[in-house]
Amino acid sequence: QVQLVESGGGLVQAGGSLRLSCAASGRTFINYAMGWFRQAPGKERDFVAAISWSGGNSYYADSVKGRFTISRGNAKNTVYLQMNSLKPEDTAVYYCAASPRTAVVTTTPENWGQGTQVTVAS
Repeated sequence: QVQLVESGGGLVQAGGSLRLSCAASGRTFINYAMGWFRQAPGKERDFVAAISWSGGNSYYADSVKGRFTISRGNAKNTVYLQMNSLKPEDTAVYYCAASPRTAVVTTTPENWGQGTQVTVAS
């Protein structure tokens, strides 16, 4: 198991930016592909972005392509989600996720953080 703690959420105006961070502990970070999901009120949890263990491959939901960027700092055991040009529909609780397999981290990752709230005001 790997423990995940998100930070960086908050309230921002539409068009603004936020950077989320997720600190991992408990297992060797470099062995895990990492991802971000989000869940808006009354909706299912949806995939947002993922990155392979090496950082060489990244994947995005169509709704965030060109606006969000996922990255990782393996020396700091941290994964980031840079969110630009935020829209009110980006409002959700954002969850960090980890899996030993990249294909799984985009769908049903085994490890989850507690989430951080992002609210985008219009």
